[in-house]
Amino acid sequence: MRAPRPLPPRGRPSLSLSRGAIPSEERRVPSEVNLYHLATAQLERASRVIGLDPEVALLLAQPKNELIIHFPVRLTSGEIRLFKGYRVQHNNILGPFKGGVRYHESVTLDESKALAAWMTWKCALQELPFGGAKGGIKFDPNQVSREDLERITRRFTHALGTNIGPEWDIPAPDMGTDAQVMDWMMDTYSNIVSTQEKHNVKRVVTGKSVACGGSQGREEATGWGVVMCIEEWARVRGVDLQGTTLSLQGYGNVGSHLAMAMARLGASLVAVGDHTGYRVSPEGFNPYKLAEYQASEGSLAGYPGGTEVDRDEFFSTPCDVFVPAAVALAIGAQEALDLPCRVVAEAANGPMDLEAERILQERGVDVLPDILVNSGGVVVSYLEWLQNKRGERWDSKDVQGKLVRRMAQTFQQVRNTMAELETDMRTACYALALGRLSEVYRRRGVWP
Repeated sequence: MRAPRPLPPRGRPSLSLSRGAIPSEERRVPSEVNLYHLATAQLERASRVIGLDPEVALLLAQPKNELIIHFPVRLTSGEIRLFKGYRVQHNNILGPFKGGVRYHESVTLDESKALAAWMTWKCALQELPFGGAKGGIKFDPNQVSREDLERITRRFTHALGTNIGPEWDIPAPDMGTDAQVMDWMMDTYSNIVSTQEKHNVKRVVTGKSVACGGSQGREEATGWGVVMCIEEWARVRGVDLQGTTLSLQGYGNVGSHLAMAMARLGASLVAVGDHTGYRVSPEGFNPYKLAEYQASEGSLAGYPGGTEVDRDEFFSTPCDVFVPAAVALAIGAQEALDLPCRVVAEAANGPMDLEAERILQERGVDVLPDILVNSGGVVVSYLEWLQNKRGERWDSKDVQGKLVRRMAQTFQQVRNTMAELETDMRTACYALALGRLSEVYRRRGVWP
């Protein structure tokens, strides 16, 4: 294996370009990029590097199924509203479709296609017997009551019908959904199958509450997985995480758990933000108090600690580790020029465009890609599905131990592939995932 390149110095690295260096007509907002186009470009780039069979590339280029469902719901007010739901099933050559359900006003078909494809790569990378799927409902869950949220969830599950199932397509929580939503989905599904199957279908969804058959450690799993990858990066680079600084965009389930885990490793959270704004604190935030405030208020708006800053100042705050854990395409070319960090760990799906990644690589900033870094969630979802299938219940220590071993093993496999192909980490992840999918297609063939 080649010796790793030296890390940029702590603090703000020297830049060959500065703010404003990108002509104004080329400085587009990252979120204007079509997420599915990004996912397709990443696939094409990796396919060229490994020489993927064109027939396999053709089969993976589009989802198997794209469902758009319009369904009515009578709300508690008596009003009838028509909702639009999606379920994209990308690939199931390795096993049942698997992927989250998100409730957000920005949910689109192309976004669901991209996220479903990334789930296919994650499952193949982690050698899980699942394929990729994604879906959701286009609405703001914060604008309806709890009773109406239950009605919407149950009606959507009923509308999906046999398009989901414990051996066919297995939803999970995502943006705007949680264990309670999964409990409602599971209960609804169990009531539309035959009576004899009613107690055998708990694994139709994962991410349920522990009381309803969920797994210990599932809520923390994605955040834990991110931290495990950062630990592996630090080990390879010879970095002591004690005393390092962390900047975190997004403080939901993933962000809060990883911030608390990083604090236990001795890292200091010096900058944090969510959709309501950004704050910095040179002496560091208390991640536990931030989590309590976020849980109580629903956001970080008005948090009494630290200093409020604008978005540009947040991305310019010196740190060792930067973690985007919010929305997709948060990092474009300008943000990549501004980030004064040593590594970016992609806790969010698709948080940067291709130009941003190129700039970070040229600056010597390591990028730990999303399909590896945030795959801890689907790993523990598989463990939950397996527990339900076997009728077993594992404790948190067992689940975390299995996750640690899986993440460390996969990280090392990616490192080996990087050295073998002399390529970047994202391409190495794709090479492993596509290689495994390609081998199955080669052996099984295409029927008829």
